[in-house]
Amino acid sequence: MENNIVVHFTGGVSLKEKKRVKIYFGAPLFSNAELYYNANLAQRIKFRFGQDASIYLPQENESINDKSGYADSEMIYDGDNEWLDDADVLIALIDGQTMDIGLATEIGRFAKIAELSNDEKIIIGLYTDSRQGTYGNQQKIDALDEIAESQFSYVNLYTVGAIKSNGVMVRSEEELIDVLDTFIFDKKMKNKGSVE
Repeated sequence: MENNIVVHFTGGVSLKEKKRVKIYFGAPLFSNAELYYNANLAQRIKFRFGQDASIYLPQENESINDKSGYADSEMIYDGDNEWLDDADVLIALIDGQTMDIGLATEIGRFAKIAELSNDEKIIIGLYTDSRQGTYGNQQKIDALDEIAESQFSYVNLYTVGAIKSNGVMVRSEEELIDVLDTFIFDKKMKNKGSVE
């Protein structure tokens, strides 16, 4: 299976091969629901950005993520870091009862890479949990004072800080695509200016 599939489309100005925005799609990948969701969203991104971006979806890297096979910890670490270290964008899907621990590690690594890089890099945290916000419901706020009655989700704030310090948090796939659109457009304009 090819790991870095790019869907080509006609229309729009495309970046040269070496100027393609490289996207690393970090997400939990162990249940059928997770695999399907990740593949579906990655396909939407591939279709939307065509030749302007390439996307690495770790679940497609069968050499380390085919769970009927064998890959030791260092093979997994090296296999994903080969792509993560070269990425321009880290999409971090942080949904779930707790954030995927491997993803949290990838966020920390990429945040440090972004901070030290001369190239523009961004982390886009996607958090779609429906328990965000009060929706104007005072009972939800009052329940915070009762033991074990919080109506809200929780995500590790240190990790969210790493995302926000190097990018943005979004609540929906549409917001994610809007942020990618702006980032890729800005990259195209900068690359166009450096070519001329």
